[in-house]
Amino acid sequence: MKHVLFIITSTNITGKGKHAAGYEFSEIADPYYEFINKGFTVDFASILGGKPPYVGYDSTQTTSKSFIESNGFKRLNFSHKLSDIDIAAYDAIFFPGGLGLMTDMVDEPLVKEIIKNTYENNKIIGAVCHGPAALLNVTLSDGSNLLEGKKINSFTEAEEKLDGHVLGYVIPFMLDEELIKQGAMFYHNKPFEPYVINDGNLVTGQNPASASGVAIKMIELLN
Repeated sequence: MKHVLFIITSTNITGKGKHAAGYEFSEIADPYYEFINKGFTVDFASILGGKPPYVGYDSTQTTSKSFIESNGFKRLNFSHKLSDIDIAAYDAIFFPGGLGLMTDMVDEPLVKEIIKNTYENNKIIGAVCHGPAALLNVTLSDGSNLLEGKKINSFTEAEEKLDGHVLGYVIPFMLDEELIKQGAMFYHNKPFEPYVINDGNLVTGQNPASASGVAIKMIELLN
């Protein structure tokens, strides 16, 4: 049996406008079912542990409605504190999006160390939407930046603008721009269309519509 750790933000507001933040609900619900339906074990860890904040719950989305009533959601609300986790126990880590992690995972030393160790041990790293913000500022053992020369994607500037995410007021930086600055080769689709890219043991997806696709590609690599 393979084990996947979802690493989740604990931040509930973002930007000068004190915009609601947290994880994007469907970006946990959709991948969760992809993994468990294929026999994977999913555990949840967050920066502070306990109940992580969420945004974007939509009861008309079948998977989200199912997840909010599930034992998985109950377990998520008692998430492990990330610092208590033995990362060696996991075959893959996954960063769901939501604006919160643009605050609490960009420079968090523990997150950087976990990503470095997971990557260098050839285990799988997945991230979707704003999740790739966690991949910023990761220095590998050879001194290079994790993102240098890697095919990566994330939520795009075009999508931020369509969502009314004003720079500074809502989001602290433009994610696609920062990924490119750190050496990523950035690929993307039209706004809100599904898009997943894989480079070695890194899998990234563009937006909520890409969350299941990231999990499916991770499963393919894990198998």
